[in-house]
Amino acid sequence: MTSATLQMMDLTTLRAVLNDLTPSLLPGRFEKAQQPDPLTLQLGFRTLHNMVWLELSWQADAPRLVQIQPPARQGSGSTLAQQLQHSLRQMALVGIQQCGFERVVDFQFSARPGESIQRSVVLELMGRHSNVMLLDDQRRVVTIGRQVRDHQSRIRPIGTGDAYVPPPPLRGLPPHAEESLDAWRRRLTLVPVSLKTALQQCYQGISPPLVEQLAGPLGREPVQEISTDQWQQLHQRWTSWLRCLRDNTYALQVEPNNRYRVWGPSAEPTQADDQIADQQNLALALGAWYRERLEQKSLIQRRRDVEQRLTRWSRKERTALDEQQSRLAGTADSAALQEKADALLCLQAPSRDQVQEAQKLYQRARKLRRSVAVLNERIQHHEQRLQLIEASEVFIDDLATSHWEDLPPRLLALEDLCSELDDLLNPRSRRQDARKKQSGVPQPLELTGPGGLLLQVGRNHRQNDWISLRQARSGDLWFHAQECPGSHVVLKSSNGLPEEVDLQFASDLAAHFSRARGNRRVPVVMVPTDRLQRIPGAAPGTVRHRGGTIRWGEPGRAEERLTARRLLA
Repeated sequence: MTSATLQMMDLTTLRAVLNDLTPSLLPGRFEKAQQPDPLTLQLGFRTLHNMVWLELSWQADAPRLVQIQPPARQGSGSTLAQQLQHSLRQMALVGIQQCGFERVVDFQFSARPGESIQRSVVLELMGRHSNVMLLDDQRRVVTIGRQVRDHQSRIRPIGTGDAYVPPPPLRGLPPHAEESLDAWRRRLTLVPVSLKTALQQCYQGISPPLVEQLAGPLGREPVQEISTDQWQQLHQRWTSWLRCLRDNTYALQVEPNNRYRVWGPSAEPTQADDQIADQQNLALALGAWYRERLEQKSLIQRRRDVEQRLTRWSRKERTALDEQQSRLAGTADSAALQEKADALLCLQAPSRDQVQEAQKLYQRARKLRRSVAVLNERIQHHEQRLQLIEASEVFIDDLATSHWEDLPPRLLALEDLCSELDDLLNPRSRRQDARKKQSGVPQPLELTGPGGLLLQVGRNHRQNDWISLRQARSGDLWFHAQECPGSHVVLKSSNGLPEEVDLQFASDLAAHFSRARGNRRVPVVMVPTDRLQRIPGAAPGTVRHRGGTIRWGEPGRAEERLTARRLLA
C-alpha cells in the first residue's frame, strides 16, 4: 500500500453510503447478527428483493458502515451478537437517521412498518471514540460494543443500562452553499494558521481526506499566503462539494494514491476503478475497498509478528548450537587426559595420591568420550531446527508476495503456518485448538498443468510432508530447488504419462516457490516419489532421495502462468 494509514470514513462518505443503502434497505426484516472480530458487527436484512448484509465497525483506525457480500458464518456466539439476535428477532428496519454533520447513524426498528420504534442500533463513527450500541424503547443502552468507564471519559461515560446521551456537539459552523466568497475567506483568515486547520476549526464535517480533495497541497499553506485566484478556485470546489451533499449526487472514484472520493470530477481511470465499476453499488464497492485493504494490512501485520518470533527462535537456537559446538570442541582434551593418566601410572613407584589422580583423569577422559555422541545428537537437533526456521522464512515470503493469489487464502495459509510453527518449535505452549487445527487434512496448492495433469505445491512443512510422502503414489514425480529451501512440488504422473510441458511447469513452480526465486534460472531436482525417504527425527517435510535428474526452472515464467491463471478465474 502506498499510504501508511487507511482512509477513514468521513461525513461525506457516510452520507453517500446512506443515500445508496436507504432505498434498497427500507423496509427490511432483521435476520442475522454475527461478530467476526471484537470490533466489527455484521447484520443481515431480508428486503423485498434479496438479502442485504451490512458491516458496522468501531475499529479505531477504520470505523465504517458498508455493505458486504454474504459473509462466512462466524462470530454468532459472541455476547453482543446473541443480544442483538434476541432483541431484534422478527423486527423490521423502518428508519435510518443521520442528522446534520454528525457521523452518528440511528437504525430504527419496530414490530411492523408504521408502528412505534421499539429498538435502535446506534453507530458512532468518531475515530478512537467510535462505538455501537443497542437501545430499547426508552433509549437506554441494552448492550454496547465498548463500555466507556468514568476514568476513560469524564465528558461522556456510557455503559449497559445507562440512558443514551448523544456525543458532544461539533465545533464550528455547519457549512452552507449560500455563504459568499468574501465571507468565507474572511472567516478562514481570522487566525494565521494553515488552510487545513482553518477549515477544520471553522466548519463541521471537514476531514483530512476532504481537505486534500478540496485544496490539495494548498491545505498545508498558511491562509495569508493564498492568492485571490487560488481562493476563487477553492471556493468553487467548496460549493461543488456542498451541492453534492445537497443533491445527493455521489460516485465512488478510487484515486492513484490509494485513496478514494465519493464526490467531484472523476479521477484518471485506474485498474482499481475498473474493479470498482464491476460492483453493484457504492456501498458494496466501498465494502470491497475496505475489505481488501484491511486484509492487506492484516497480512502485513501477521507477517511481521511471525518474522519477529522466527528471529527470536533463530537466535535461541544459534546460541544453543554454539554452546554445544563449544562443548564438543572441549572433548578433544580426552586424549591429553588419557596420556597424562598413563604417564602417572607408568612411574617406577607411583604414590597413592598419583594413582588417585590418574583414576580421576581416566574418569574425565571417559566422560568426555561418552559425551561426543550426545553432543553430536544435540548439534544435529539444533541444526535441523535452524533449517526449519530458514524454510519457514521462505514460506512466509512466498505468502506475503504472491500477488497472483487472493488475500483471504493467503491469510489463512499464514495462520496455518503460524500454528504449525507453534507446534513444531514451541510444543510446550501448544493450545488445544491449534492441535485440533493441525489434525485436519492439509490443503496444498493444487494446479492443473498444461498437459492436464494435477500438480501439488506445499505451502508449509506439513503440506510438504503430505504431498511427498503420505499422498504420493508410485509414478508420481517430486521436484525441489537444488540445495535451496522451498516448497515441494509433486506432479501426479501416476494418473497419466507426463508431457514435457508438464515437467517444465513443475520445474518452474519448484524454482518459483524457493529462496532462489530472484534468479533467472534455478537448478531443480526431479526424483520419483518412490525414492524419497523421511529423515528420522527431522521436522515434517524433511526428506532425502536417491539419484535424480537435474532440470532448470524459471521462476519468472511460473509467476506469469500463475498470474494468467488468476485473470482467467
